[in-house]
Amino acid sequence: MMKIGITGPIGCGKSTVADWLGALGAFVIDADDIARDVTVPGEPALDAVIERFGDRYLLPDGALDRAALAGLVFSDPAALAALEAIVHPAVRSRIESAFAAAEEAGAPAVVVEAIKLVEGGLAADCDEVWLVTCDQAAQRERLLGRGMAPADADQRIAAQGDLAERLMPAASRVIDTSATTAETRERVLEAWAAATG
Repeated sequence: MMKIGITGPIGCGKSTVADWLGALGAFVIDADDIARDVTVPGEPALDAVIERFGDRYLLPDGALDRAALAGLVFSDPAALAALEAIVHPAVRSRIESAFAAAEEAGAPAVVVEAIKLVEGGLAADCDEVWLVTCDQAAQRERLLGRGMAPADADQRIAAQGDLAERLMPAASRVIDTSATTAETRERVLEAWAAATG
């Protein structure tokens, strides 16, 4: 079973690329969704996050106040590292279980979409790593299109800095999504054919 890791900066189209591969029959695993799942009430990771960062990051219903925590960690690299040290092991364990489930289901390929694919060690489990990039103007426009405030978009982009450059050595393929949707989809289909052919 082909394992493809998809990574890259926020707003560059990782989810869109993963969705297209899913439509081609790949089993898609979204690390962000899993990170949300492991930090719901009752999960050990949520308890550890609150122990580390405090009750002020809990909503009245006991759920994690993701927006408040994001405001902290995207402006404080040490806080981000502390959060990742709690959440990543729980996420990795679930991704490994999902790999096994995909193989058992006979999926032709499994795609794991994760912004921290390389740093979290998941790239080593993949046959290919696809780095999804775009120019900064397109990245910002897409974040604003999701309803993100301009200052928040700028903060997220700045926090990731030269992420694409740092990930380049780990990439098997680079998918630049700055072009039209049709052109980008054609590139993805070509990459899929090359990877699975």
